[in-house]
Amino acid sequence: MKKLLAIAAGILLLWQTSSAQQRLVADKIIGVVGDKIILKSDMDGALAEQIRNSPDEQLPPNAACMMMEMLISQKVMILQAERDSLPVSDGDVEGQLENQIRYYIDHVYGSKEKMKEITGYSVYQIRERFRTPIKERLLAQAMRNKIIDGVKVTPSEVKRTFDAIPKDSLKFYESELEIGTLVLQPKATKEMDQYAIDKLLEFKKRVQNKESDFSSLAMLYSEDPGVKENKGIYVLNRNDKNTYDPDFVAASFRLKEGEISNPIKTQFGYHLIQMVKRSGDNVTVQHIVVRPAITKSDLVTYTSKLDSIRKVILDGKMTFTEAVMKYSDAPSAKFDGGMLQSRTGDGSTLITIDQLDDPSEREIVMMLDTLKPGHISAPSQFLDEQGRPAIRIVFLKTRTQPHRENLSDDYSRIQQRTLEVKRADAINKWLLEKIPTFYVHVDDEYKNCNHINQWMSSIAKQ
Repeated sequence: MKKLLAIAAGILLLWQTSSAQQRLVADKIIGVVGDKIILKSDMDGALAEQIRNSPDEQLPPNAACMMMEMLISQKVMILQAERDSLPVSDGDVEGQLENQIRYYIDHVYGSKEKMKEITGYSVYQIRERFRTPIKERLLAQAMRNKIIDGVKVTPSEVKRTFDAIPKDSLKFYESELEIGTLVLQPKATKEMDQYAIDKLLEFKKRVQNKESDFSSLAMLYSEDPGVKENKGIYVLNRNDKNTYDPDFVAASFRLKEGEISNPIKTQFGYHLIQMVKRSGDNVTVQHIVVRPAITKSDLVTYTSKLDSIRKVILDGKMTFTEAVMKYSDAPSAKFDGGMLQSRTGDGSTLITIDQLDDPSEREIVMMLDTLKPGHISAPSQFLDEQGRPAIRIVFLKTRTQPHRENLSDDYSRIQQRTLEVKRADAINKWLLEKIPTFYVHVDDEYKNCNHINQWMSSIAKQ
């Protein structure tokens, strides 16, 4: 299933922090700042998150040092924010808390009941567990904002930063593009839904009557791309960080050993799930997935609908972003406005052609020779990441020419780099001043880290 194993978009460090607090008894304390502790699980969770957000899923050699420095910095900022009584109100905390919970319910689990079934926590318990981590996160952010609030860069500073770069080290930028897509996902008719359900019910009957075995049916009929390698068998953990589809997980954990579910609907189709084995929070299940067929008539209908949306945009009655927010079926549309994101993980919408390497994006490359900046393509059919037929229009917002970095074309990039360096210097100067005013203990493993060594030396001089 590409990927029934898909990482849910909202599984954030906040959850890892909460679970780390629960493991306090068995965890190792690797740092203490004032009355705040840093656990080994804090470090492990943060590094795991960094790997997931890295384009190549690799960590730099000094990742552990950098992460420990960040965790210490965060604790110091929290403590100083408390000293300074920075304005983080209960209302701010509750607002953030409700937004997080609403996000998990709507976009990760689908309902309060499923969230409790999968995580083991009620909404009330989640509020109680997350309230302190959220308040501390807001306090640290408020303190950081206070430190860097007055940090600005002048054009002369930006020029000095650029001039300090050796000419043969200047970055070369390929042609970069900003590309948006508006996607409609055709829905199967009730008849096709029922056909898929009936097909799975027939499979269930054949297994129960011992006319066929589940594995053979999975190999012959399952539309899970991984079935040839694993025969549709998956090991699920109730607290797995790489969260499976919540409907699939919830249905799996409801089964007894040897039991076969009725057809279960998920974003990937309809599933027949057999419980192979239960062991604590782990279950081994085998499944067959059948996708309701999308007919040519469905595709024609949705293509016509998308063509009408395109005409509304071209007539100036709605912007592309407004149309995406109103009509797009892409899961990420509400967050990125339909704009493809850079693989660098920096939140940029500037991408290069070689980054369009997903099978679902390759057809976009073929359009770029004829699509001019500001233009929108006609609707076209493609297969999404799950191999489902979909319809999209493509908007080429901007296109740059290949060039070596220069102040004219890349001023904002150079300005941002200059500002980040200046902010980092301001934060480190502030930390050198404030850290000696708190009790700090760091595990020996991290004492030789660059900034930590400086901080501990400044403490020793007090």
